[in-house]
Amino acid sequence: MEVSKDLHDMIATKLWGNPCWLSFRVNFIGHHFNQPIYDHIAKAWRLSAPEHVVLYALGLKEGITAEDIVVSSAKPKNTLSRAVNALLRKRLISRSQDHRDRRRFPLRLTKRGRRIVEKTTPLFVEQERAMAAALSEREQLQLRQLLTKIVLNQKSWPTRIEGRPT
Repeated sequence: MEVSKDLHDMIATKLWGNPCWLSFRVNFIGHHFNQPIYDHIAKAWRLSAPEHVVLYALGLKEGITAEDIVVSSAKPKNTLSRAVNALLRKRLISRSQDHRDRRRFPLRLTKRGRRIVEKTTPLFVEQERAMAAALSEREQLQLRQLLTKIVLNQKSWPTRIEGRPT
């Protein structure tokens, strides 16, 4: 693997001298993926990252609940609850009670919410395309499969460290 001569020393240290090789890479990539987009979304649409997480999830699948978004995003329940309430106030989503199960409150995008999702989703797609460009199509498929395998193994991950919830 060819390494750039201008690679920051601390990045090199975290790449090759770090016992937590996976977490560094995933967090580094995730931050550099999300931060520029969420900064743009905050300026253009005055939405926080958790608010957009809710919109994006609803863009993928309408009629899900806030709990569904909590489980799939790994964001804290209270953070997403505030985001849902803010989006309701902004009239970007709607919430109704499920007729069959009165404990469920499905969420849906409003027309304004849908427009934002339609304008922001291409930003995520392009960012991912640019970041994955270092890999061949075959390598991208392999990476997708390997990361999926890790995610699907979530039930075996520790949920407590030294008796404390993680």
